[in-house]
Amino acid sequence: MPLLLGIDNGLTVTKAVIFDETGRVLAVARRRVPQLMPRPRHVERDMDLLWTQTAAAIAEAVAGCGRPAGAIAAVAATAHGDGVYVLDGDARPLGHGILSLDSRAGAVVAGWQADGTAERALLRTGQTPHASAPSALLAWMRDHEPERFARIAHVLACKDWLRFCLTGRIATDLTEASTSFTDVATQRYAPDILPLFGLQPLAGTLPSILPPGAVAGHVTPEAAAATGLVAGTPVAAGLHDVTASALGAGGHTPGTVAIVAGTYSINETVSAVPRVDPRWFCRNGLEPGEWNAMSISPASAANYDWFLDTLCGAERRAAEAEGRAFHAEIIPEIEAAMARPSTALFHPFLFGSPLGPTASAGFFGLRGWQDRGDLLRAVIEGIAFNHRIHVDALREGFQPTEARLTGGISRSPLFAQLFADALGMPVSTSDTDEAAAWGAALCAGAAVGLYQSPRHDPRDMAALIRCHRPEPGRNAALAQRYALFTDLTLALAPLWPRIEALAPNEG
Repeated sequence: MPLLLGIDNGLTVTKAVIFDETGRVLAVARRRVPQLMPRPRHVERDMDLLWTQTAAAIAEAVAGCGRPAGAIAAVAATAHGDGVYVLDGDARPLGHGILSLDSRAGAVVAGWQADGTAERALLRTGQTPHASAPSALLAWMRDHEPERFARIAHVLACKDWLRFCLTGRIATDLTEASTSFTDVATQRYAPDILPLFGLQPLAGTLPSILPPGAVAGHVTPEAAAATGLVAGTPVAAGLHDVTASALGAGGHTPGTVAIVAGTYSINETVSAVPRVDPRWFCRNGLEPGEWNAMSISPASAANYDWFLDTLCGAERRAAEAEGRAFHAEIIPEIEAAMARPSTALFHPFLFGSPLGPTASAGFFGLRGWQDRGDLLRAVIEGIAFNHRIHVDALREGFQPTEARLTGGISRSPLFAQLFADALGMPVSTSDTDEAAAWGAALCAGAAVGLYQSPRHDPRDMAALIRCHRPEPGRNAALAQRYALFTDLTLALAPLWPRIEALAPNEG
């Protein structure tokens, strides 16, 4: 039975996952890739270290899968979208890769919003530029690092850099190409789009566009020596990680909102028409004539992790040192809190929001008799409410009828049910390990003919899905709480800039 290797590179960890052709995981290996923050708002990584850590993860997975490396029929990668990774004329990194958490280009975007560039970009590219968009980051380089900007020969996304390291071939795929520079209607590059952002000197630096399930190259002897793969193994183009997660979890279908509750609140649905709206990105789908509407913000489960790390850190570390699952131990506290009335609410805007860059997090309605469970309940509800902001926008545009939830918190039935009750729609979870890596592996399998296309998942999805339906009483109660949540955001909107001004150098 042939094997497939899916590489999944997030914002802090790079993973290599080996699957058999039925989707069963045979081996997983992870390596951390440190984030570098040389200045406020700058979030970067060493591109060579990213490759060596990824290569080490691949080598560990290959050695641990129990099959010879020659059984791996194909490879594909997915990785964080947006940000930018630039190379010089010798195809060497021009400085660090810039991650999607970077916000140095905020002033660039503000200028584009003021002068009409952002509105023109929405109509031409299907999305309003944001601080970590390749367009904004490259414009920031033009203005602040002109020598670096002048040497740019290749503009890549993260997974495209990894594929280049594997194959020596420069390219991108249809989904990744649309992060800034493709015509929303034709789904290809257009000659007027780089000049729209003042980036005309970069003409010729954008990579060729391939279907996600096309062979983009083959493992070189040098990459084989570093990874344990066999030289000549086909490498598919791969895809953007938002779409990879939806695909791998079985949620990449019309009528479904694929929700990823992770560092970012990611909410995506598939469309057969390029519907444009400032509330979502209209990006390319898996094939021409298909679009992905993505409504996102950096305001999801990272808030929950922050609470556990910051306010429960010693207890969590002690539990983990003893081999206990701290997440499981606190679930009864949250269940108990959900069973009683509570005034506690939380805005999950620790790292960003869909409401502008000055919005900040906060607890409201706290009382001295409330306990940690009440606070955790408020955090989880706040995360679900933030997703609802995005899901409601997509419901207006596309009328999806159900959601597919992935991300760490989706493993808890309690949290999945809360999402169903908060969104007022059926929410299903998939018993899929490493969904994004499996989405990449589906592209790899399609590239070598194992599957008809990346969307032809061989698994029995009905057997893997658990559906949570809204409970009418809880749905009504959460609708009331959501209305108060949104009223609080409106009331605080004029105060957030004043709060931000108390410590201007923190941002």
